[in-house]
Amino acid sequence: MPFLMSLTPEQTAEVATWVRDGATLSDVQKRIDTDFKIAMTYMDVRFLVDDLDLTLIDQAPKADANDVTKSPPPKPPPPATDAAAPAPGAEDAPTDADAPAIGGVTLEVDHAVLIPGAIASGSVTFSDGVTGKWMVDHQGRPGFTEVSQEDYRPSPEDGEAFMQELSAALRAKGMG
Repeated sequence: MPFLMSLTPEQTAEVATWVRDGATLSDVQKRIDTDFKIAMTYMDVRFLVDDLDLTLIDQAPKADANDVTKSPPPKPPPPATDAAAPAPGAEDAPTDADAPAIGGVTLEVDHAVLIPGAIASGSVTFSDGVTGKWMVDHQGRPGFTEVSQEDYRPSPEDGEAFMQELSAALRAKGMG
């Protein structure tokens, strides 16, 4: 539990109270910074919540399936590719495209990990169409090796959906 080491037992109890009261990961991150003067990344806070075995409350309003005016906009089509030229390494690293999307984030896991120091890798498409390549290192830390849009930061909702997708995909592979 690496993230618990940087917080006192009183601070972890307070974080647990915030989460039980409905705070989002972004809220918890801001309050840890302002209340405890400890800077943590969004991913660090995600891992902290997992380490504390807390469950975030879904605050997203449920959409009325009968009202099409409230439906999200359709996803943009994937960029056109030359069918005659497969992506570099595509034949070496097929992906698992059967994973269901959570919150508009689609995650694929490579069958063969070709990144030195990684225990898992794959690709992700965020709800706004931005794509990226991700990896998880030997210490269980996720990271991105490339993203299609420079200086891109996914929305907090996409970040959380990515972590949920990643966790589910790794559990399905017997790694979580």
